[in-house]
Amino acid sequence: MNRGRSFNRGNGFGNSRGGGYGSSRNNKQPGERLRKADYNLENMEEIVKNLYVEHPNVTSQNNVDVQMFRDGKEMTIRGRDVPRPIRDFYEVNYPDYITNALLQQFPKPTPIQSQIWPIALSGRDLVGIAKTGSGKTLAYALPGIMHLKNQAPLQRGDGPVVLVLAPTRELAQQIQTVYKEFGALSNVRNCCVFGGAPKGPQLRDIERGAQICIATPGRLIDFIECGKISLRRCTFLVLDEADRMLDMGFEPQIRKVIEQIRPDRQTLMFSATWPKEVQRLAEDFLNDYIQVNIGSLELSANHNIMQIVDVVEETDKDQKLTNLIQK
Repeated sequence: MNRGRSFNRGNGFGNSRGGGYGSSRNNKQPGERLRKADYNLENMEEIVKNLYVEHPNVTSQNNVDVQMFRDGKEMTIRGRDVPRPIRDFYEVNYPDYITNALLQQFPKPTPIQSQIWPIALSGRDLVGIAKTGSGKTLAYALPGIMHLKNQAPLQRGDGPVVLVLAPTRELAQQIQTVYKEFGALSNVRNCCVFGGAPKGPQLRDIERGAQICIATPGRLIDFIECGKISLRRCTFLVLDEADRMLDMGFEPQIRKVIEQIRPDRQTLMFSATWPKEVQRLAEDFLNDYIQVNIGSLELSANHNIMQIVDVVEETDKDQKLTNLIQK
């Protein structure tokens, strides 16, 4: 696997909502002062990754049962030694207070949760491809909480254990809402870092010892360059809406951020589509990963659909529609 490959889609870097930067006249790029971190893993805290205990109900499933379940959920799997999916919340070895909270809100796991949870809790890298509204936030949020609860305690200035990168402020705040709800049950602190808002409150949350950081790439790069946040202890990385982040021009910043994180981390990537650019990012930064696709593989691969909106007068709509049908 080539971790040193670079792919730059352009000189623009997101927008104010995503905390990114535009191209400047002197072509100064965000993060250009950052150098790849050099980790001596022998002298670092060991990462506890494999937390999964398979429930007897899951163990009893044979290959035919598993395949029928996946087929019924339009689920396609790629990778080796893939854990069997779970079908009910009690089949995951979460603490009772998390299981009870899930049961109060949802009848059953969504398709992506049923397969992602066993994989993520096993410590494996993964790619999840599913449309918005699939339940993917909980698919990675709960394994992230379990991961950090099993690591060595943070010391002052260590920085977060879990890092979630998202393309926009709105999505970052939505993700934080999930972490606030389930993190409070586990006594876990989080912070949300994004552009277009004052830095002071975000820095205070970091200084209070946030164990989970949800961030847009631009503001995160800014804080790293200024020495306000360290990724030395980050061992659980999530790239949410990876395709959208690349579309917004964040790829150089994503690569800079990942270079600050120890290479033996666990990495989870989620995307609505599976274009070549996202595939390349996965090949560069994920290790022996499992891919879980929910829905049509053809639709996931099609990332070049042009939508044309034609605004016409109300009286002209019928004729315009007739002309389009006849083309």
